[in-house]
Amino acid sequence: MQNTNALITGGGSVKAKLQRLGGFLAGMVIPNIGAFIAWGLITAFFIPTGWIPNEHLAKLVGPMITYLLPILIGYTGGRLVYDVRGGVVGAIATAGIIIGSSIPMFLGAMLMGPLGGYVIKKFDELVEGKIPAGFEMLVNNFSAGILGGLLAILAFLFVEPVVNGISVGLGAAAQWVTNKGLLPLIAIFIEPGKILFLNNAINHGILAPLGVAQVKELGKSIFFLLETNPGPGLGVLLAYWFFGKGDAKQSAPGAIIIHFFGGIHEIYFPYVLMNPSLLLAVIGGGMAADATFVLTKAGLVATPSPGSIFAEIAMSPKGGLLPVLAGITVGAVVSFLIASVIVKRASEESMSAESMTFARSIVSGLKAQSKGQKVEEIKPNAQKIEGMPKMIVFACDAGMGSSAMGETILKKKLKEAGLDIVVKHSAVNQIPKEADVVFTQENLAERASQVVPNAKIVTVKNFLDNTVYDEFVKNLKK
Repeated sequence: MQNTNALITGGGSVKAKLQRLGGFLAGMVIPNIGAFIAWGLITAFFIPTGWIPNEHLAKLVGPMITYLLPILIGYTGGRLVYDVRGGVVGAIATAGIIIGSSIPMFLGAMLMGPLGGYVIKKFDELVEGKIPAGFEMLVNNFSAGILGGLLAILAFLFVEPVVNGISVGLGAAAQWVTNKGLLPLIAIFIEPGKILFLNNAINHGILAPLGVAQVKELGKSIFFLLETNPGPGLGVLLAYWFFGKGDAKQSAPGAIIIHFFGGIHEIYFPYVLMNPSLLLAVIGGGMAADATFVLTKAGLVATPSPGSIFAEIAMSPKGGLLPVLAGITVGAVVSFLIASVIVKRASEESMSAESMTFARSIVSGLKAQSKGQKVEEIKPNAQKIEGMPKMIVFACDAGMGSSAMGETILKKKLKEAGLDIVVKHSAVNQIPKEADVVFTQENLAERASQVVPNAKIVTVKNFLDNTVYDEFVKNLKK
């Protein structure tokens, strides 16, 4: 198992760069998922083939996908680089690449948004301390306007044709793969990629832009289903529940709820890493599901995020629910059948609490790599909590996945201890000002302390580590 850890977490510079790229792309997309869902629902309901066709309301679909969504991504990308000022210049630069384009410019927004933030950041660093007193606002406003305008012109004249050609080429390649019946083979790369935390690069960098372009033409896209499908992971967890032993068997039902209904797929990664042969199960399930999607012409109208069965259902088009459910079911069944054989033959030692803890540490290391964090042991912050806190907040990058799981665990432990404390989860940039204690990962601690400077920051390596919360509750009771 130690060799497995070294193999997965060490030495993969290309993998680490892809993980960081995926994390950055996700940082531009995930905060705007609500807008994507809004557009998807409007599309599903009001286009001519929708649930309740409405020609007047369907006019919202085109402008939202052409202008609103790319500009939101561009603004968010610029803001990631240089806060609000970077976001504004990023949005201006993005406008230059979407105006005149015949396709939704998501790839262009992911390029021009961060570029705009970077350019204005470097300008501000260049003139820092050199602006005469009283001229700060004038220079700030005009520099953002001039640089943003120049970037918009650059994007309109030169960048847009290049990105448009790349997007059309990717779309044509994807369509060729689909027409040749080769699409199911993509599971060979997607399923292991998810466990290596390359899912953000795969989903938000490649599949989502292809899916959006396809929705504009066909009203749905199979590309939204390829990475988000919860079926293969469900099959593995069911195999542990029915045929596993020890801690793995006992924890599997809870993991199923979090994975399948909550949409947090990373919960099943340790179960696969405890026995890497289970990669065959998720790959087999993914291929079977994708083949079913192709045969039944399944598709979704927008990205289901998180990858919950509820989100998959909500994003299904009119008349398209059964094909989606069929693919998910087939993927789960095939994955379960393969995983059952592997789990039955596995030793009880390989499914012990120690093995589970070690597998979770590997997952934590992979997740740390994906965020550019050094893979090292991070001990809980030992700050003393003075007085009984009124609000505890779990904060992660997006405020949707791991922080929500940590919140659930601590709530249960506080209730068992008879302590009535409000516990919430949020994105690290949106921590409520009323927070007294914030649980977050070490690489986010500085950002958290800037948002809530008066709160106690408790750093953890793994939001699923019960020992951290046991110690915290014990100290509170004292």
